[in-house]
Amino acid sequence: MKIAIIGAGAIGGLVAGYLADKDEEVVLVAHPEQFTAVSQNGLRIEGTRGRLSVTLPVKRQLDEKVDLAILAIKTQDLEKAISENFTYLKEACILTVQNGVRAEEIVAKRLGKDRLFASIVMFGATYLAPGKIVHNFEGDWILGRIDNRPKVDLEEIRKVTSKIFPSPLSDEIMGMKWLKLFVNANNCLPAILGKSMQETFKDISICKISLGIWQEGWRLVNKARIKLASLPDFPLERISGLISLPPDEAARIFSNIMASLSQEPLYGSILQSIKRGRSSEIDYINGEFVNLANSIGQDAPLNERLVRMVHRVEKSKRFFSEEELINQTREFLIHK
Repeated sequence: MKIAIIGAGAIGGLVAGYLADKDEEVVLVAHPEQFTAVSQNGLRIEGTRGRLSVTLPVKRQLDEKVDLAILAIKTQDLEKAISENFTYLKEACILTVQNGVRAEEIVAKRLGKDRLFASIVMFGATYLAPGKIVHNFEGDWILGRIDNRPKVDLEEIRKVTSKIFPSPLSDEIMGMKWLKLFVNANNCLPAILGKSMQETFKDISICKISLGIWQEGWRLVNKARIKLASLPDFPLERISGLISLPPDEAARIFSNIMASLSQEPLYGSILQSIKRGRSSEIDYINGEFVNLANSIGQDAPLNERLVRMVHRVEKSKRFFSEEELINQTREFLIHK
């Protein structure tokens, strides 16, 4: 396959570098500042697999036919990326890697469903600077279709992705994406504080806010009768079990889980966007719980408050203190 990676951020850069290192035919489509850095210095990756420097073709816009296009940009940037690269995307197989549950709907409206495939990234990476990526932790790259069409093309894609990450196929990809939404929903808290995941979740009081996010989301997906599906190494029961425990006990367990994610400081996707001066995907993560609540006549006050706080950080460039965060959310937490 000839492969285009659209986006040179944490995931796009990591995937492009690893695939190029496996001698796959890869072209990277990047923003101007990333284009310049990667053109001059290649991609530099460090982290759990050691250090790697890779040179590969990089372009500002896709200008040739490819077999597979991996859309490695944030959900809010999909429309623009599709418009800029439409001529060659419309004939390629498309693989989404976005967090949240909205990407496939956006892509399908422009490019159709026939060659559209969804995926879930369970490995972690951090964008340091243009062309510089940290691979924080390993994980699967789960692949699936959003309909029941034959999976011949999906098997071909898997041959490529499995060269760099385990790539199980799933018939419940959207149920898995909804569960991954819960995992990603905690990224708003480090973004509000401007701290790493490890620093943020050392604080038991902050962990209780995470559990509040899950409790609210759990109530909503059950009301909406959305069927969640377990992820590899993250069973559905992890959420249902933790939110059923006494808050202090659950918060300590959650804190231990988050502290062991990565040896290097791990910054969630929302904070990484803010640090780069870009709009974050908050409306497609915690905002998705708010949208779901509105659609079924419910409310999501905690997630709604957190969405507003992230937008305030984006605009003001000022992070909240732990005390401010706790005070702003205390009234919405469920106390047992």
